[in-house]
Amino acid sequence: MALIYLSLGSNIDRHMRIGAALDALHAEFGELLLSPVYESDSVGFEGDNFYNLVVGIQSEKSVGDISASLKKIENDNGRDRTAPRFGPRSLDIDILTVDDICGQRDGVQLPRDEILKNAFVLLPMADLAPQSLHPKTGKPYVEHWQQYDKSKQNLWSIEFIWQGRKLPV
Repeated sequence: MALIYLSLGSNIDRHMRIGAALDALHAEFGELLLSPVYESDSVGFEGDNFYNLVVGIQSEKSVGDISASLKKIENDNGRDRTAPRFGPRSLDIDILTVDDICGQRDGVQLPRDEILKNAFVLLPMADLAPQSLHPKTGKPYVEHWQQYDKSKQNLWSIEFIWQGRKLPV
């Protein structure tokens, strides 16, 4: 079983879409490891704020099969694949890491570059897996967060209820 970290984000019907995504991930992969949920300004375009979090799952599926499952969950939640790359998203789910794999797997680049570039990915990753090592740098995520230029992106923790429980559970 591989440990896979995913990034989830939404700025359209945020609470509903993130909750539906967590329900679908739980149904597909079982127990979920959950970071706190953060609200952040949109990056790369003017738009509504995003909700973001990192989710850990375990699976024996190939990266390609996991990616296909995630695309289905996105599609089921109104993802418009014709929309501009930097624009509103009903739901965005990205594979961040699969164990310590580096390189291309089934069309997915691992680890995902956004981990170290975007606060809305790095902070929830540092919260969820602080001492886990980034597959390329070999440094713990908490250390990457400590060294991150926090003036680059504005984000803040929010209270998020899923299945009657406050995240993280």
